[in-house]
Amino acid sequence: MANKVKEKMKLTSIDELLGVPETTENGTEEIDIELIKPFKNHPFKVLDDEKMDELVDSVIKQGIISPVLVRPMGNGTYEMISGHRRMHAAKKAQLKKIPAIVMELTDDESTIMMVDANLQREEVLPSERAFSFKMKMDAMRHQGTCRHDVDKLSPVERKTATIVGEGSGLTGRSVQRYIRLTELLPELLEMVDNKQLSLVNGVDIAAFDKEVQSYLLTYIKEKGSIAPAQLAALKKQPNLENLTPYTVMTIMKEAVANKPKSKKISFTEKKLNQFFPADYSASKREKIIIELLTKWKEEQGMKTEG
Repeated sequence: MANKVKEKMKLTSIDELLGVPETTENGTEEIDIELIKPFKNHPFKVLDDEKMDELVDSVIKQGIISPVLVRPMGNGTYEMISGHRRMHAAKKAQLKKIPAIVMELTDDESTIMMVDANLQREEVLPSERAFSFKMKMDAMRHQGTCRHDVDKLSPVERKTATIVGEGSGLTGRSVQRYIRLTELLPELLEMVDNKQLSLVNGVDIAAFDKEVQSYLLTYIKEKGSIAPAQLAALKKQPNLENLTPYTVMTIMKEAVANKPKSKKISFTEKKLNQFFPADYSASKREKIIIELLTKWKEEQGMKTEG
């Protein structure tokens, strides 16, 4: 039966796999949920949140409308490629079977398809994007030539990195920056997901070894945040592998203390209205202010010479 189903399937895109009516009618099997295993090292989280509750309600009322995508594992079981959330909702709705499209896929093909399907979700956490990009880059490297270090990529390899990010509207360099997040300590990566730590700072911290990262984690917990200037100061230190917690904390403190104070000046419209007619435009007011400051600067110069 499974072979006949596969013969009928003529799929050309992720959209077709995830719900085109012709595919659903001609290429779907009802599979025992207990026979479907999660994708190995699946990077996307399945949360019991409000959206899951809504999905469960939908499943109870309408069933699984869009079939999941699985691949046979050769021992009567299947591996989920796309549909972890739907399967979780089906389990919560106490369904025993789920409509599924079965495809024969290699490890690399299934990884690429799994990543592409899940990145279509509306909300993707930085950690999910990071690990999924890494998995896809690894799969594409197995299929051809592709390294993680974008700075050392050949033109062909750079194109591969760009392809990885195309579906998300990201450049190859952005893909590499996300992948670098996978080097973060789990707690720091969670801070990036929770927006307690900015993506930029997370990428910078990922460049340090795990011991230095642990010192920075302690600092962030104590202070609540960390500034780019502090990380920049730390990068300049020689022998980073020999830094002690005390040294790191000292560098952090000095970087903030030595940060130049902003010299930006702004005037409210109320203040300027004391000196200009109401009908003067902003550009005209700016021109007059510049002229007056220029004159003042010249007068200061004459006083100094005198």
